[in-house]
Amino acid sequence: MSTMAATVDVDVPVHTAYNQWTQFETFPEFMEGVEAVEQIDDRHTHWRIHVGPSTREFDATITEQHPDERVAWKSDSGPRHAGVITFHRLDDTHTRVTAQMDVDPEGFVENVADKLGVLEHRVDRDMRRFKEFIEGRGRETGAWRGDIPRPGAGDMPRQGPADMPRQGTGNMPRPGGEMPRPGGEMPRPGGEMPRPGGDIPRPGGDIPRPGGDIPRPGI
Repeated sequence: MSTMAATVDVDVPVHTAYNQWTQFETFPEFMEGVEAVEQIDDRHTHWRIHVGPSTREFDATITEQHPDERVAWKSDSGPRHAGVITFHRLDDTHTRVTAQMDVDPEGFVENVADKLGVLEHRVDRDMRRFKEFIEGRGRETGAWRGDIPRPGAGDMPRQGPADMPRQGTGNMPRPGGEMPRPGGEMPRPGGEMPRPGGDIPRPGGDIPRPGGDIPRPGI
């Protein structure tokens, strides 16, 4: 596997440079040796490239995509190929773009090209052509601002069995917890309710007893 890298400063805002690199089908406009790229869905592409007299095709997966930061892909079949493009905002109208390509040369022609530094020079030329392409247009041909996290590093934490509340616990109140217990907030018999013999006058109290306030005969 050979690794090639190249950097170029472009006179466009970071979002413009990034947006253009999400448009895989325009890669043949500035990438040497790329005949066509078909965007199958948000994460999958099909490439047709030529190296010397040979034409190769392969499928590739977009492994990472973070708006205004990076785009990465790798081949799933055919020639081993991977690319990472990173973006660094210099100011409101200037961006530094770095490309890193990992290629596994196959066949005599590709191995010779690798040893002679042809592939590395190709990446450098690709970046200069990208600069001419995007600055000449002044704006991107399209954009996809979705976020694709690196495999195994999703933005949302995954919920496992330990995170799930067990039956009978968690957010539901347990019996005897937040729910009022019998005899708690509810008045108990004999509490706020008047007891027999309390507020209700007892016989012989406020009601005059026989022989009391009523005069007896003969007095």
